[in-house]
Amino acid sequence: MKIAVDIDDTLNTIERAKYAGDYIGKNGLPFTIKDPDANAFVRVANWSEDDVIKFIHAGGYQAFRDALPREGAREVLARWKQEGHTVLILTARLKSWFQDPFALSHDWLTKYGFPFSELVADVEEKGKYCREHGVDVLIDDNLTQLRSARENGIVPVLAVRAATEGAKEEFPFRGETWEEIERAVDLIAQQKKKA
Repeated sequence: MKIAVDIDDTLNTIERAKYAGDYIGKNGLPFTIKDPDANAFVRVANWSEDDVIKFIHAGGYQAFRDALPREGAREVLARWKQEGHTVLILTARLKSWFQDPFALSHDWLTKYGFPFSELVADVEEKGKYCREHGVDVLIDDNLTQLRSARENGIVPVLAVRAATEGAKEEFPFRGETWEEIERAVDLIAQQKKKA
């Protein structure tokens, strides 16, 4: 199978509220943290996308560089590669936010020893990309991306986080841990063999 895997809040854990709060306080900005569990910087505070881009360019990108891997993620990807699956790292990190989202992503994946077959950055609509590139499964924490995958005939697997807890029932394949995500993908593989 060809398995696409998101990076942010799927392979790693980003401390958005901490980085945003430090930046807001240090610069005396009139924003407040409104959702410490948000899985996008735009929803963390009462600020605009332009404000977030300024924050990223002023050093906020360090939140992505400093993010720690989720427990078990690297080991699961290694097993999938050993089993002959294609592991595509697919991120929506945009060029308008990060000068070189590919390099930022590649450096992080390499730093933590993540095995993968291919890395693609700057993909806003993952469902369409997956359909056009023969992907079977998309693992992501972003509900919009997962719904897009489903609409494009790709099996979505929800990486459950605090921000997506309320959508668990919408996605039959899901996992709060990488062990659970691996079991979900194993079930998908078994179903595909029978089909």
